[in-house]
Amino acid sequence: MANDSPTQTHYTRQVHQLIDRIYGRSSQKDSVLERAISFFEHDVFRPSNEELSENERELQRLEQTDRHSNLLKICMDILELAEGDSFEETNRRSAQFLGTIQLISPTEGKKVALNNETCKSLYKAILCLRLLDRLVLDKQVQEKNILAFTEELTPTEYCTFAKGDPVTYQEFVHQVKVPLIMAALLQDVGNYHPKAQEILCGKDGQESPFRVLDVEQRKELLQINYRETLKYFIQGLGTPIFVGNTKAERDKYLIDEQEKSDFIKKLLKTSVNPKKSIGNLLKIPQIYTSIIMSTKDSYNYKLLPQVFQVLNKNAEIGACSKVVVDALYQITGMFPQGYGIVYMPIDDFGEQGDCYEYAIVNSFYPKNPEQPICRMATRKLSFIGYGQNITITKQSNLYFTQTAKKLAKLSKERLHEILELLTSNFQERKELDLLPRCWHANEFFSVKANQKLWNKVEKSI
Repeated sequence: MANDSPTQTHYTRQVHQLIDRIYGRSSQKDSVLERAISFFEHDVFRPSNEELSENERELQRLEQTDRHSNLLKICMDILELAEGDSFEETNRRSAQFLGTIQLISPTEGKKVALNNETCKSLYKAILCLRLLDRLVLDKQVQEKNILAFTEELTPTEYCTFAKGDPVTYQEFVHQVKVPLIMAALLQDVGNYHPKAQEILCGKDGQESPFRVLDVEQRKELLQINYRETLKYFIQGLGTPIFVGNTKAERDKYLIDEQEKSDFIKKLLKTSVNPKKSIGNLLKIPQIYTSIIMSTKDSYNYKLLPQVFQVLNKNAEIGACSKVVVDALYQITGMFPQGYGIVYMPIDDFGEQGDCYEYAIVNSFYPKNPEQPICRMATRKLSFIGYGQNITITKQSNLYFTQTAKKLAKLSKERLHEILELLTSNFQERKELDLLPRCWHANEFFSVKANQKLWNKVEKSI
């Protein structure tokens, strides 16, 4: 894609390209997903290691190395986009990453499920990274290979880890963060094994893979996904070839690789039924993402802020840890990144006016989880590409019924007048609620000038 794209900033293109490299489909068949599909398709005919000639074994090793190198490069590129030198910068970048994925994704129409299926693993990987930070800061991690790097650090030291001790931090990246991303990206790849696809798409391949499965089909699919994901990780990727000069380096390399491999396997295995284990680090972002990036026919953009109702129910029945659910809630708040908020502004006299405005959720760690930090998208009923950050109070947010009731007092004529100013055509206006509880910000974000929602502003209001 040309560097001077008329519709996308360089950053937005980078996100698009990463999505394509992970779950994309192309004639090159070189995405993470396509490499896994190729492995599964040939697996039926693949002889056991004992039956292979030396040349065939060497070819297999080269294929494994190629798949591993490709996945590792993608993990490092994700980290580069998602993280900075400080806790604050990392959170800003990760919020931008998730918000961009949300805002380039359709929220209505026939393409929602297919798009969300493509974006889910990347979205989940970023959440896993930020949840790891929170759990380390809250001293909620018991995993030895994580504690080896973090146990002695104060919260302040952990927040400046990258700058304070860059050498050890890079080890932490390779031994903890990269395996965590790999586990997140690979977690559902077994669903693309031919046996899983037969369940999802039917024996004739004509069924919708996004339809609701019956209990037995769902159970069988989960078993196939678990088994084949682990098989792909162990046999499809293998251990990368050592490049170094001394036996001591080689020995350390092999120990490090084994620890990484064990950590990924543990994450994948324990995430099935995590209870209080490290599997929550993968499971809870998986549940969150399955709702925000839902592939179900019942997908309803308006209901996305109810994601924590689902997570809390899962915690209540013991399917995941309440402590870890609460940790994620602290990070994201009630409203997901990139969500379109409709709010009633306060005038110069502290009174709520006779109109509503649009904003977009753009930051983690709201002081109150029900009061998102947003970037203003309209001012005085006109769209703007240079708004400031604002915290939307519960009393101003039309998502909440009590606030919506206040606006209901306005005349239909006034509500039509507002709608006319904030929508692009009459047909669209006819289909919209006079009292919108949220707004779909994709069209706004499709304009290049409006894609800088995360640039630093001098002051908040």
